[in-house]
Amino acid sequence: MEHRIPELHTTASPSSSLVKQIPGGWRLQISPGFAGSYRIAQLDDYTGKPRSNFAWQPPCSLEVKARSSNREAIPGTWGFGFWNDPFSMSLGLGGGTRRFPCLPNAAWFFIASHPNYLSFRDDLPARGALAATFRSPHMPTLVLASGGLFLPLLAIPSLGRASRRLARRFIEQDAIPLNINLAEQHLYRIDWQEDEVRFVVDGEIVLQTNVSPISPLGLVIWIDNQFASLPPDGRLRFGTLASAVEAWIEITALSVRSQS
Repeated sequence: MEHRIPELHTTASPSSSLVKQIPGGWRLQISPGFAGSYRIAQLDDYTGKPRSNFAWQPPCSLEVKARSSNREAIPGTWGFGFWNDPFSMSLGLGGGTRRFPCLPNAAWFFIASHPNYLSFRDDLPARGALAATFRSPHMPTLVLASGGLFLPLLAIPSLGRASRRLARRFIEQDAIPLNINLAEQHLYRIDWQEDEVRFVVDGEIVLQTNVSPISPLGLVIWIDNQFASLPPDGRLRFGTLASAVEAWIEITALSVRSQS
């Protein structure tokens, strides 16, 4: 298989975030601060590109060594993997390339603190350290963009619950929690096939699922202080979280192998 190290674009919030080179990789960090200010440090290979030009399709494999400043989730989210940037990452909080919204497709290691709740299904984990996938059909972007006009109505719990039920008709997903110390360095791998995704941590398969995302997808590595929550009670919330200390992740030994 072809071995590639992608050309990565750097995104960092002015004065509050930093992406810097370290031996064999990168350190992404965000400063302590109050809620209400969006802080992100990100590496990706799709900034400035339309989704149709995202680089990755199956079969391909991502491998990376990673550790974080906290053994558990930091306030916000961080992770790495493949996705289609359905909401331009920031949920309107600033930063990111502006695109029309779309339904999510992703295969990634995703770490989310409370009060994040990122599952449309009640039987899957929705926060913490996860290996997770989303698979959704391609739909006309103008249809989804017009649907965004009704987003404020999701603050009504009954409509939020109805939206979760509707989402399950179009969005397939799978996820499993990871029982690991995130402050320790681990070797993570995602093997993405057309009809299967396999997640491996330190040589052990933690999730093997036939919920495989639809290509093409982009590579993303990030840490930020945002949250999004649409729990079973239907109360939609999103915003940014305060943090009393600096938070960071270190990424080394990044490689992607692809036959495409």
